[in-house]
Amino acid sequence: MDAEHWDRFGALHTRVEQELAKALQQHHSIGLSEYRALARLAEADDGELRMQELADLIGLNQSSVSRLASRLESSGLTRRDLCPKDRRGVYSVITDEGRDVQQKARPTYDSALRAALDAAAEDGHLGPLVEVLRA
Repeated sequence: MDAEHWDRFGALHTRVEQELAKALQQHHSIGLSEYRALARLAEADDGELRMQELADLIGLNQSSVSRLASRLESSGLTRRDLCPKDRRGVYSVITDEGRDVQQKARPTYDSALRAALDAAAEDGHLGPLVEVLRA
């Protein structure tokens, strides 16, 4: 892969992320990072992940995921729990309300993703990349 292809990939990523974020905020009043955190927690065993695992899964650093977790907790979508084996370890745990929000937002996420990729497929520079991603 050369720089031109990498730049196109970056442009596609940015375009799709913007559309996902806009749709989630508009229809569910949550940000893209909040949705991704809830989705990863909903998929996790017992609905919980160590904070560092969550950070790795959604591509945030420790400081950013800590702020994100605080926002989710303040909204009642998650709670914190201490690791029983290592009292220093902190888990983020999805609540029933968090599961409900994530489940209601999932169709919006999927629809916005399809629409953003469909629009990008019409772009002469991005279309071939979208085709490869969809193969």
